[in-house]
Amino acid sequence: MTSLLVPAVSVALVRDDRVLLVRRGRPPSLGLYAFPGGRVEAGETAEAAARRELFEETGLATGKLVPHREYLIEREPRGKSVGFRLQVFSGSYAGGEAIAGDDAAEAGWFTLAEMEKLPVIDSVLEVARELLLPPA
Repeated sequence: MTSLLVPAVSVALVRDDRVLLVRRGRPPSLGLYAFPGGRVEAGETAEAAARRELFEETGLATGKLVPHREYLIEREPRGKSVGFRLQVFSGSYAGGEAIAGDDAAEAGWFTLAEMEKLPVIDSVLEVARELLLPPA
């Protein structure tokens, strides 16, 4: 893993039996479905960044956000090794219509069955299962 980890966030927003996903409109994840999210800006808390990214990419806001899981991700865009410390927050739908914005090409609500047929990031599917499936 690279020594420098860029702080990043995403929001797993739940509405009934569905989670909110965006289809990425730019590299490095072009065309993949993921939770709304992105980098934490200088001077910003992780929660503030999560709220900002959710709004920028979908036009939605949420009430309480809870840290759900953290991932360490390494990518190699243009030959450079970049590491991200991704904090995934979970939250509940608070109303409004999701409209794709910023670097999101599409925004919508998906069931687990629908997600399993999409080009979705593995960690997103893992978190969605944790949030949508009843505990064993």
